[in-house]
Amino acid sequence: MELTSSTERGVPIVTVQEQRIDAAAALAFKDRVRDVTEGGQDTVLLDLNHVVFIDSSGLGAIVASMKILSPKRRLVLAGLTPAVDKVFRLTRMDSVFGVFATVEAALNELQE
Repeated sequence: MELTSSTERGVPIVTVQEQRIDAAAALAFKDRVRDVTEGGQDTVLLDLNHVVFIDSSGLGAIVASMKILSPKRRLVLAGLTPAVDKVFRLTRMDSVFGVFATVEAALNELQE
């Protein structure tokens, strides 16, 4: 699972460089997110703009990644493609996570 990490305006951004987060990738995804977010800022931004498919295992991996962060930290999402956004809305996970249309929109909101 290829993830890249960067920091913009003091917010750590983890970008998924894969097109799918599914059962085959879920464990690797969760492990990589844990590795790149260890000991970081209060808010972590997960950029999903390259992801065009997510299944229940992938959704579970994102939820598990949120739980791995200490209770004082949060995971927000940005760049959901239409298919991924639909999964989040159908499962009502869009009410669990802060979801932003773009990384820029998330950064603007997080700065306020």
